[in-house]
Amino acid sequence: MDAAEARDLAQAWLDEPLAPAARRLLTGAVEAFAARGYHATATRDIAARAGLSPAGVYVHFPSKEELLYQISLIGHRGTVEVVRAAAVVSDDPVHRLRAVIAAITAWHARYHTTARVINYEMAALTEQHRAQIATLRREIDSLVRQTLEDGVAAGVFDVPDVRGTTLALLSLTIDVARWFRATGDRAPEQLGELYGDLALRMAGHRG
Repeated sequence: MDAAEARDLAQAWLDEPLAPAARRLLTGAVEAFAARGYHATATRDIAARAGLSPAGVYVHFPSKEELLYQISLIGHRGTVEVVRAAAVVSDDPVHRLRAVIAAITAWHARYHTTARVINYEMAALTEQHRAQIATLRREIDSLVRQTLEDGVAAGVFDVPDVRGTTLALLSLTIDVARWFRATGDRAPEQLGELYGDLALRMAGHRG
């Protein structure tokens, strides 16, 4: 996790009603899960990163899975918030699609370590926790799909397969977390602008 992401992540945790030690545990868990994978990470690894004893983890979280769930919940809620904010920038489907895809992309770039964990470790969640996260993901999916449908209805998009295009667009934004590095050529916002324009091309917009 680079310094910029660590700073942004620390600020995101501050917005949550958590004890300082719990915030350190969440950050430590993100780093450990991203580096070693959920199943290969021991509770003591997370505790060491947070400066606590292994027993200290259970003061704040009942299990390793609960840590993953809280990371996933906070991360997906953050994504939903930026998508909702982007969706109200305009009633025009063209502007809305560009803004929404740009926002999702920038979020996955800015929080790329966290995003890798919450997108690629979902199978480790309990069935109940996975269902709750799936509800948040469906909201994002629904908003992008509705924007495409609005554009088709308005005659500004040519999308024969709205469902497939929605999946393709979201897959592109999520994959950013796999390869993005803060030392690259583009900042998260710049990458968001690029992907926003690509989304319009995928939607068949001729503007």
